[in-house]
Amino acid sequence: MSVYTRRSTPDSEMEAACKTETSKKKTATLELAGVTQLPESTNCLACSEDGRYLSLGHSQGLSVWCASSLSRVAEWLQDRLEITSIQITWIADMFYLLGTVDDMGVARVFVYHCEGIHLLSAINNMENINKRSICLTFELSEGGDYGAASVSCSGALWLEVYHFPSESWLKELEMALSQKQDPNSSGDVEVKWTPIAVVIRIKPPTIPAGTALDDPLVVLQMTDFLTHCLALDVDTRSSRQWEEPAFDTDAGKTKETIESPRRCTHHFLLPCGQFPGDSKAKSQPAGLPVAVCVWWSGSHNLLQYLLQKAPKNKPADVEPMPDVLWPNAKEILCSAVSRCTRYVALGLDDGLVCVWDRQLGSPLSVVLVSVTDTAFSCMQFVDYWPVSANDSQTFTEAKVNLLVLCKSGTIHTVTTGRGIRSCTVQLTERPKHSGDLPTVTASVPFLHSLSLVVQRNGKMFLQDVINKTTVCFLIPTPTHLIGTPCNPVYALNTKQQTLFIKAGDQDPSCSGSSKEGNQSQLFTFRFGESDIFKQYIVSLPDSPQQQKTLSCVTLEKACNVYLQQRVASGGERNKAITQTWRQLQETAVMVQQRHSRAAAS
Repeated sequence: MSVYTRRSTPDSEMEAACKTETSKKKTATLELAGVTQLPESTNCLACSEDGRYLSLGHSQGLSVWCASSLSRVAEWLQDRLEITSIQITWIADMFYLLGTVDDMGVARVFVYHCEGIHLLSAINNMENINKRSICLTFELSEGGDYGAASVSCSGALWLEVYHFPSESWLKELEMALSQKQDPNSSGDVEVKWTPIAVVIRIKPPTIPAGTALDDPLVVLQMTDFLTHCLALDVDTRSSRQWEEPAFDTDAGKTKETIESPRRCTHHFLLPCGQFPGDSKAKSQPAGLPVAVCVWWSGSHNLLQYLLQKAPKNKPADVEPMPDVLWPNAKEILCSAVSRCTRYVALGLDDGLVCVWDRQLGSPLSVVLVSVTDTAFSCMQFVDYWPVSANDSQTFTEAKVNLLVLCKSGTIHTVTTGRGIRSCTVQLTERPKHSGDLPTVTASVPFLHSLSLVVQRNGKMFLQDVINKTTVCFLIPTPTHLIGTPCNPVYALNTKQQTLFIKAGDQDPSCSGSSKEGNQSQLFTFRFGESDIFKQYIVSLPDSPQQQKTLSCVTLEKACNVYLQQRVASGGERNKAITQTWRQLQETAVMVQQRHSRAAAS
């Protein structure tokens, strides 16, 4: 029996394998553009939206590098600190906000300006060791106006959304810098930064006290739609625990089932048309997030909350209610949001993909991807915005392309939209060897229809998800191994059209190994300089707000446009209905066969 080890294959072997496959299929290869020494134990990497800077998290702190020269321009160090997650976003001219999480679960916010990094706030200070909170994830919204952290404490889990006083921080930083340049100043200027504000604290939904769930008729007769949907979630989770107990193979008996802790996934949402909820947030400046959508593991429901400051007279212990609830027939496994945030795609159990249209408040499409494959693990939009010739077509010809990755390693593409026939294509087969399992499948924004794929064995290539072809292999130096191919550290620079990826230790089989050579390195691949990608390169808008979207000022106009769209797409919808009925019949047969095989086994 073959045993797979997590250690990556040497790059020399990987290069030989790539060249063998290349000789068969005549696939191009892209050589390294540069190699740069990294700080010790570099754990994470991120690139700013304007492409000017890289942020690195490593042992004893973090650093900011110039993305062009790959030279360090600033660093912030602290003993016994290990940064494991980092993000950087542009907030003003030469001002950048950084968000980090360390190995102890502490989240921090920094600002970079004038070759200096300044600590603004620690999100979860551990003043009381008995009530220690751990930050599981921390994300900054684009532009740095909001942040969201998944926090765990004493077995409880919740999501906190913060508003960052960016303008106040910039003024305080400029004042501190001017005081420091004052010849009469001692040099050390202590700044009392404006504290961040918690906009909303979201906990996993619970059923109101006194609600009976043991009687199905009572659940179905609930008049409150939100309570009804939450009741279905709780009932489903209870059934799953009852039907799937853990089994102790040593004792030969069933153990008590312990519920796994719930996880939270969230996305920031921009203004989108006239749908209820967005209209309540008109006071927000243009380009800022107006809401956050959240789903919890094991749930069927996508919940949307507006990002508005809580009233001063509101009791602190009152749980916030979602402003919008998007119900789904199956459990949510993964999700993705389009660049303009108009579309929210959900990967559901039993191979279903549902794309919600926030502008209309209804599903754009529900597509069956596969009933024979394993569950979805992640998904993303291939094209970040729908291409249209004018504003009116944005409403009537909504079309989205999705990339869906299954736990088995198979990759599917989904093309769907309103009034068009949905199309699903299996891009790759189930890998025969565990080393061929993809660990990264990322759409490359500046290369049309191309995705970056990194496999467990360290092989890297770009794949055309429309034509199902491998466009190019990325060949690193043969003297180094790919750093942690099971969890690669990389960043895409959309402005410079460049890939930065961390390399691991030096290949011990290579001669001339030295202690200095054992430090990790940063590999650079420049796509824009190669003729291979000229036909794929596309120009991106500076921000998702530059996308053309139709925003109806009144509900009457929105209804009129919707009715016009219905008339224009009548023929295509009839074809789609016929196709849907055929798919339902085929799906019913496959599901019945699967249940029969399961019963026989």
